[in-house]
Amino acid sequence: MKIAVIIVRVLMGSMFAFASIAFFFKLIPQPELSGSAKIFNDGIAASVYLMPTVKIFELLCAIAFLSGRFVPLATIVIFPIMLNILLYHAFVDTSGLPLGVVFMLGNLFLAYSNRDKYKSILAAK
Repeated sequence: MKIAVIIVRVLMGSMFAFASIAFFFKLIPQPELSGSAKIFNDGIAASVYLMPTVKIFELLCAIAFLSGRFVPLATIVIFPIMLNILLYHAFVDTSGLPLGVVFMLGNLFLAYSNRDKYKSILAAK
């Protein structure tokens, strides 16, 4: 199980690091969008702050995943972003749905492997 956790952690960390670095340095050209995907993307672009904020959190979580430090915190912080990625690909642009499902399962696996660290957060007092 320990090796599987390391593999999933490094793969997710690498993916998030690449995605955030590619966003900030404009390494990948944006494909031409149409329909509801274009409307959704235009709305996010109009907010100006949202995507850079999301990518900063992705980069911080990637560093946590790759270093192996603060992994339980990183799984909690990245969960809403992963959920939004999954729902976007489920309802707006289904082309990336398999990848979204794989990474959501990876995040849930990491959360499950760190479940003992969440007991104090989830304890009813």
